[in-house]
Formats: sequence, C-alpha cells, structure tokens
Amino acid sequence: MPDSADLESGEGEAVVVRKRRKGIYILPNLVTLAALFAGFYSIVMAMNGRFDMAAIGVFCAMVLDSLDGRVARMTNTQSAFGEQMDSLSDMVSFGAAPALISYEWALRGLGRWGWIAAFVYCACAALRLARFNVNTSVVDKRYFQGLPSPAAAAIIAGFILLMNDLGVKGPAVAWPMFALALYAGLTMVTNVPFYSFKDIGMKRSVPFVVIVLVALAIAAVSIDPAPVLCAVFFAYGVSGYVVYVWRKAKGQQTSVISTSTDEPDERGLH
Repeated sequence: MPDSADLESGEGEAVVVRKRRKGIYILPNLVTLAALFAGFYSIVMAMNGRFDMAAIGVFCAMVLDSLDGRVARMTNTQSAFGEQMDSLSDMVSFGAAPALISYEWALRGLGRWGWIAAFVYCACAALRLARFNVNTSVVDKRYFQGLPSPAAAAIIAGFILLMNDLGVKGPAVAWPMFALALYAGLTMVTNVPFYSFKDIGMKRSVPFVVIVLVALAIAAVSIDPAPVLCAVFFAYGVSGYVVYVWRKAKGQQTSVISTSTDEPDERGLH
C-alpha cells in the first residue's frame, strides 16, 4: 500500500504521487571528485617544486569542473549534494590551489606581502563562490557577476606556465605575481559582468567557418600552449571591464542582477 503522504485525492479517486529519490548520484560526483583530485594534485606538485605540472593540474580541474554540471543535467541526476560537493571542490581547485601554488612559486620571497596576496586571492575565491550560490536565481545567466573562479585560477596558472616556458623565475616574477593575485582575487568579488557563453546552444546549426575557426584555435593551443592559454585568459580577465565601460558609456544597465527565468541554468558552473 502506498504511504498516505503519497496519495492525493482528485474527483473520487486516489492518485499516487511518486517522490523523486534523494541520494548521491555516482556519475556527476565522480567527475567532481576527479576535479578535486586535479586541484589536490596541483598542490602536491607545487610542494615538490613541479610548478609546470601544478599549473597543468589547475587547467585539468577547470575542464572537469565544466563537465560535472553538464553531465548531471544530461543524465537528470542533479542533486543538492552534488551542488555542495561542486562548490567545495571548486574552493580547493580554484581557491586554495592557485593561492598556494603562486605563494610557493614566487610570493614566498616577498615575506608578509607574499602571503597576504595569496590569502586575499584565496579569501576572494571563497566569497565569490558563496555569493554565486546565493545569487543564482537573480543573476542574468548570460553573465557572471565578477570574474568566475576557474578563469581567475587559469590566469594564475597560465602566467606560471608561460614564465616557466620562458625560463623566467625568482625575484623577476615576484611582484608581477603579487599584482596578478590581487587583480584576479579582487576582480572575482566585483560586480563587473563577464560573459558566460551560456546562451550559445550546442544543438544549433552554425556556419562552416565557425568549425574552421575552432579547428584553428585547437591547433594554435597544441603548437604552443603556454602563450596561447595565457593570452586567452588574460583577455577574458579584462573583458568584463571592457563590457562595463562600454555599457556605462552607452547609458545601459551595468548590473547583472535580473529576474529573468528564460535563460540557461547556471547550477554547477562557477
């Protein structure tokens, strides 16, 4: 017999309402755990002085983080547990890991200024993720409110990867890393709009030239990953300010706070 809580009366007959089971879905959470491992791996590599591998670990975490929410939606396995797990994984991979990597790589030599810059970045990542979780329903999904944490981590990791590729290290990179950590951290907690690319439908038809451009982009990254990735994420890191100034000059609304509900779902993506 069905439980009384599962029965609704309607015109003389009982209707069984099946409640969705609440549990832990293995597939999306495996992807989240893989992203968490990539962040942990980055920290371990930084402790061992392998900063190139540490930076690559951050990029791997970024790719995996972009997949877990999509996997959950494709398999209809979204859950509150998965959302919380994703946020905690992001805090490690895009908050603690970049802060510790940058400190071990360059900021340690600056003494108290070094660990202050690393802490500011880490604290801003936590604040950005917390704000994202509570503002999901009121933010225009076409834009991020502030620099997303994976992009901020990619700016740090891309700079480290580029400098290692060029053989530049030591005091020459300490103050640039200091400025970059503060910029990336503080930009995460601004209200500057950064385009989210979530209104681009993967199922829509596109011109042939778009596929050619994507192929060329993949080729460029594969030929010389460090400068290309660094340039891409540096450009994205300033794009929000360009959008803000352009909107301000046009007299348009600069805030991304919106009550629209007909835009792509942002859950699981930070």
